[in-house]
Amino acid sequence: MGKKAVLIGCNYAGTKAELRGCVNDVKRMHSCLVDRYGFSEDDINILIDTDDSYTQPTGPDTVRVSPRRSGDDDDTGYDECIVPSDFNLINDDDFRELVDQVPHGCRITIVSDSCHSGGLIDEAKEQIGESYKNDTNEEEEDKEESGSSFGFRKFLHKTAESALESRGIRLPSGLRHNKNREEEEEVEEEERTYGDLHVKNKSLPISTLIDILKQQTGKEDIDVGKVRPTLFDMFGEDSSPKVKKFMNVLLNKLQGGEGGGSGGGGGFMGMVGSLAQEFLKQKLENDSDYAKPAMEAEVGRKEDAYAGSKKRDLPENGILISGCQTHETSADATPGGRPDQAYGALSNAIQTILESGDDVSNYKLVTQARKLLKKQGFTQNPGLYCDDNHVEASFVC
Repeated sequence: MGKKAVLIGCNYAGTKAELRGCVNDVKRMHSCLVDRYGFSEDDINILIDTDDSYTQPTGPDTVRVSPRRSGDDDDTGYDECIVPSDFNLINDDDFRELVDQVPHGCRITIVSDSCHSGGLIDEAKEQIGESYKNDTNEEEEDKEESGSSFGFRKFLHKTAESALESRGIRLPSGLRHNKNREEEEEVEEEERTYGDLHVKNKSLPISTLIDILKQQTGKEDIDVGKVRPTLFDMFGEDSSPKVKKFMNVLLNKLQGGEGGGSGGGGGFMGMVGSLAQEFLKQKLENDSDYAKPAMEAEVGRKEDAYAGSKKRDLPENGILISGCQTHETSADATPGGRPDQAYGALSNAIQTILESGDDVSNYKLVTQARKLLKKQGFTQNPGLYCDDNHVEASFVC
């Protein structure tokens, strides 16, 4: 049976999102696949952003090299996204499309050592995890959340606060989700030191993404309502399918005279700022081909263009091992200030478990990783998302 792998590491050097361990994780996994599992060098694609001799992990190249046969939607109103080196976002719909195209009889295993990665394969069955738990009982949920970095409700509040802050609006402390100052500082702290171990979470808040987009484009008027139009303007045909669907609906409405006016309007148009609408109108007037990549995108219904509640059948061939739950962050750790030894917490746990020499199932790998990370002092909880048939299957065939 043929075995192929794609290993991707983004350290984002020189940006506000800079990490240290991601490329090291790629190198360790490469050695593991070759030495332990007998992979051929020719069957492993490596994408890293620290060495120009390798393919760069941009959005288009990440999708292009993925093992696919050919060539959407969250209740929260936000997409889970992977951030490539060029910041051309890849979201959960793109990953689900990848899984759907795996030929019958084959399987694809995705290890995502990234923040909020639980459920990255849209509608995959949760075998180990808490990302899809029912939150109708707020009291019980608060108890469950007490042991994690922050719970799902806190995550949504934090996301909303980040979005407001990207518009220059800082909520008074009394209106912020965590009214206790010490608790708020603990939740919001992105970097910590444990002994000689420096730990940074890998999360990229939308406010930081916007700052990076401003730096890359030289435009200071980017805010939450202009992120997707900005990504489309930067990448055009190479922008993600979800962005092109969004722009398809938006541009059709603009061309039909449904602009939101100075207030931005409500409904779909209310998701886009008035400045973004004016910017797009000018683009359409000056470049007849500007909208072509978006207009060629197939949109079954308006809700396909943004986060909604559409449900699909569970994927049979996809296996996701997530670094944490949807509401949690994954850690990037550097021991003793030695970046050459930095690592992602989940990636390091996986290597530690595999080095024991035992053949491990997906279930055993995730349960052991949870125990090991807790013992090491990390708060993230890895998850397993797959069909029942893959739970006890070996991690790598």
